[in-house]
Amino acid sequence: MSDNDNGASGLGWFLAGLGIGALVGVLYAPKSGKETREDLMASAMDARERAAEYAQQGRERASEYAEQGKQQFNDYVDRGKEYYERGRTQWSQYVEKGKGLVQEQQNKVAAAVDAGKQAYTNSTRTEQESSAS
Repeated sequence: MSDNDNGASGLGWFLAGLGIGALVGVLYAPKSGKETREDLMASAMDARERAAEYAQQGRERASEYAEQGKQQFNDYVDRGKEYYERGRTQWSQYVEKGKGLVQEQQNKVAAAVDAGKQAYTNSTRTEQESSAS
């Protein structure tokens, strides 16, 4: 923002200096009225052309800065999407790994329960066979 303010202020000071210079030139110039008016008109036209050039340059710079800003914004959006996808992929991997661990633990618990049932069944049969004899 301050760059734009300085540019506008600089243009204003330039035009003010141009006007003061033209006025001093008119006051001290040993020319006729017609020649002085022509010189003033030429100076005014020259100042107008320079102002138009500066305005065009300002528009071009503003356009360049806007394009750079859009490009940087798009780069940040692309990076954000990349990070999001990477995080999502990692999260999916962790979820799948967690599911695998849970399934493994469930299988171990089920095997332990089955082994306990089998051991109980074997021990009760052994006791029944011992008491029957």
